[in-house]
Amino acid sequence: MDIYRHYKGKLYRVHAKVLHSESLESLVLYETLYSHNQGNLWVRPEAMFFENVVIEGKERRRFEKQSLEVHMIDEIEDL
Repeated sequence: MDIYRHYKGKLYRVHAKVLHSESLESLVLYETLYSHNQGNLWVRPEAMFFENVVIEGKERRRFEKQSLEVHMIDEIEDL
């Protein structure tokens, strides 16, 4: 599962690319990584999820994939 940042700043976890059962349109199933009063799982057309938008005269991605480093902890010392 990849993490993406929306151009407005919030983070989302992409769970899968899925198909609409009737139209077979490709959709992205994603989750908010913050509390949202209308729920945390959402879908958006894949073309819209990965499209570029113009914000304040500059073109940028609607959602940008984030590079996250994962560190393993071998030992935890007493505090």
